[in-house]
Amino acid sequence: MARIRSVVLYTGLALGASLWGAAQAFAADPSADLAPLLQGDMRKLVTTGTGAALDATLYGTDESEHPLADWRGKVVLVNFWATWCAPCRKEMPSLDRLQAELGGEDFAVLTVATGRNPVPAIDRFFAEEGIEQLPKLRDPKQAFAREVGVLGLPVSLLLDREGREVARLTGDAAWDGPEARAVIDTLIAR
Repeated sequence: MARIRSVVLYTGLALGASLWGAAQAFAADPSADLAPLLQGDMRKLVTTGTGAALDATLYGTDESEHPLADWRGKVVLVNFWATWCAPCRKEMPSLDRLQAELGGEDFAVLTVATGRNPVPAIDRFFAEEGIEQLPKLRDPKQAFAREVGVLGLPVSLLLDREGREVARLTGDAAWDGPEARAVIDTLIAR
């Protein structure tokens, strides 16, 4: 039993050291590739480079307008989801924990219900999953989702501080896990 614990501990320390080293190398050279950090669920992350800043208006459940530009200056994880999407239901609690832990001056998670998602269904989804830290934003006509090429759900975009897409992940992920944190911490450190 002690041998198994030693192997598990050593493996965890090696993974952590590997991720930390890759994160530090990337932070030192902002043009470096994210490839060394793409482990675990983050293997599904595709780097997309930096084009023009994204421009969209999202809507709150009260019909208030929220321009994406309001989050400039922060690294932003934009998650497209829907109330009927089973992988979205699985992923949303990890996004909530990530926002609770990192959300603030340098980072934000934006959850965007795209397409037909009635407000009562959004409220029920958040209540059933215990989501308390995330905004309830909507893209009711899928204009933003179409603009950025969202073809399935969930899809998450990582935006740099200027609002440019840096990477995207299709499918669900453990966004509060060490692999995702290494990628996000690296982007924040830029």
